[in-house]
Amino acid sequence: MDLLKEMADALIVIIRIGVLMRVVFCFIKMASNEEEVGMYKKRAKHAAVFYILAESIWLIRDLVLGYYA
Repeated sequence: MDLLKEMADALIVIIRIGVLMRVVFCFIKMASNEEEVGMYKKRAKHAAVFYILAESIWLIRDLVLGYYA
């Protein structure tokens, strides 16, 4: 059970780092290429929505586990 918890914690850390890197990448591309600003804004927005959903799912999981444990 400890291994499963460690893997789940590692996964959420990887998700957080990945989303942060994606948003930074999109901002760098927006600064360097003015023709595709709209596309990169949309991609950064999608990354932010993914992060919010991932954190929400994580919170719901913790609530359910806390309630039944």
